[in-house]
Amino acid sequence: MNLRTQWPVLPLAAVLASGLLTGCGSESGDSGGTGSSVVMGMSDDVLATDPAAGYDPGSWLLFNNVFQSLLSFPKGATEPQPELAKQCGFTDTRAMVYKCELKDGLKFSNGDDLTSEDVKFTFDRMLKIADPAGPALMFPMLDKVETPDAKTAVFHLKVPDATFPSKIASGAGSIVDHRQYDASALRTDHQAIGSGPYKLDSFDKDQAVFSVNDHYKGSAKPNNSGVTLKFFHGDRAALKEALLGGDIDIAYRGLTATDITQLDQQDDSKGIDVIEGTSAEVQHLVFNMKDPVAGKLGVRKAIAYLIDRDALIKDVYQGTATPLYSIVPAGVAGHNTAFFDTYGARPSQAKAAAALRADDITGKVKLTLWSTPSRYGPATDEELKAIAEQLNASGLFDADVKSVAFDQYEKDIAAGKYGVYVKGWVPDYPDADNFTAPFFGKGNVLNNHYDNRTITGSLLPGTAAQSDRAATDKDFGKLQEIVADDLPVLPVWQAKQYAVVRDGVYGLEYCLDASTVFRFWELSKSG
Repeated sequence: MNLRTQWPVLPLAAVLASGLLTGCGSESGDSGGTGSSVVMGMSDDVLATDPAAGYDPGSWLLFNNVFQSLLSFPKGATEPQPELAKQCGFTDTRAMVYKCELKDGLKFSNGDDLTSEDVKFTFDRMLKIADPAGPALMFPMLDKVETPDAKTAVFHLKVPDATFPSKIASGAGSIVDHRQYDASALRTDHQAIGSGPYKLDSFDKDQAVFSVNDHYKGSAKPNNSGVTLKFFHGDRAALKEALLGGDIDIAYRGLTATDITQLDQQDDSKGIDVIEGTSAEVQHLVFNMKDPVAGKLGVRKAIAYLIDRDALIKDVYQGTATPLYSIVPAGVAGHNTAFFDTYGARPSQAKAAAALRADDITGKVKLTLWSTPSRYGPATDEELKAIAEQLNASGLFDADVKSVAFDQYEKDIAAGKYGVYVKGWVPDYPDADNFTAPFFGKGNVLNNHYDNRTITGSLLPGTAAQSDRAATDKDFGKLQEIVADDLPVLPVWQAKQYAVVRDGVYGLEYCLDASTVFRFWELSKSG
């Protein structure tokens, strides 16, 4: 869920997340919602319970379990499959008309019937409210939704978009009850009425309590009787203490790399397991193309030649991430290694110096790297300081680091005050489009004033219109090569994912993958 400048998040490499199984059994508990309840803690907050407002990992975790979308991502899959819908598909060859037929007998958790009227209402409402912290920005292509009958919804697009199925399969496509939501205002009572496998029983600043939705009709089969989600509001020490003390069954998003390493090295007497998996979350350095210093290509190239990703991964993240040399991360179709091919993996002072000379830059380059201490994880400041030290060690830079609170950070970026700053990104959907269009297309969410006409005029529209996603690899490769040459951003790392669970808790291997969907229903607990 996406460098979310609208939803930037705690990087899973620096913090705790949940992922594929390595240290925990994969057996599941009782099905049909008859198993034990599970208690999970995380450092992220849930910023919204209304799908028209939420565009952050915590909120989408809630949406993906309380609401349904027309399509969904099955565990381990990157292609959306029918969920509320019986079937969906483009009815034209240009990928501009998308039709979905709903299943029979759909109901919300309160017993209200779910029909195409609710589908249309949901998307009309989202676009009308257009909350700046919501997902409406994902749908600039949506023209209108028609409902020829109670079971049919037809989406008319302004421009071709073959990724539209993936977008509506994400948390942004959560369908709400038109009887329970205001068409022009956000819900503020912290309640949520959906048709997903769980219903939200209560929500306050300390926790959210979920139980199984008896009216649910879909592909999920709950292996527990409910989930309690406890919020630790960034207090990593308290999250770790709660896990070790048995107050929670799962620690999700929030433990530092040091915590993960220490817990992994403890003996089995603690009764916990560290689970490691892969992730599509990435982090980039972003360059303001209008900045008097970072706006110079020679400066950006010199940084690209000097950064030592391996050292950052080893010294700052203790192996909880992998070096990233592309805009599209490994595991997502379209990935290549354009930055590795252009700048190499090992630092080169000679090539950095040559890049500066080619831009008529003499003397040390004075530069500030801007960071924010909480939004992208506890190690972000440390990482930026390490990068500054790498630059200064070359003798070519006089770099320092400044860290500001996230609210001020975002305002200053929008005002163009920073030359170099950090952004983290969790995808909305597992397609190369989601790692490129938001950054280099119309409405660039990075606010770094980068515009390449080949990318915006040809490559992005062309890939968006291609229904055969495998056929877009060549164009996405060309896009990444252009970005590597222009250097509006510099990829740094791709996250691994971690969860720490107590013995007897299962199913984490199915809870977070490239789809970014954390599936409560896969969790089970023995005893």
